[in-house]
Amino acid sequence: MPDLKLAKLPDRTPVKITFKAGADLNKSLEAYAAFYRDTYGQEEPIPELVPYMLEAFLKSDSAFNKARREKSATPSTRPAARRSRDATPATT
Repeated sequence: MPDLKLAKLPDRTPVKITFKAGADLNKSLEAYAAFYRDTYGQEEPIPELVPYMLEAFLKSDSAFNKARREKSATPSTRPAARRSRDATPATT
């Protein structure tokens, strides 16, 4: 295999996620979309804004990011699969 400087690209297949938003959240999303339009002069539908909002939220959550880094840095602590001693038949 060639030694490329560029690593294999990650999976970029979009995943559709559907959820129900409560009335208060919906009003907040509508207000955010209106504020976005007023700020940037371009209207974007809420479903286009939400993935970027979630991504920004996740990037800003320091406790989540710390736990995620620690988990990925720690080698798996799961024991290797072994045959159970109870699996051998008992002799009488």
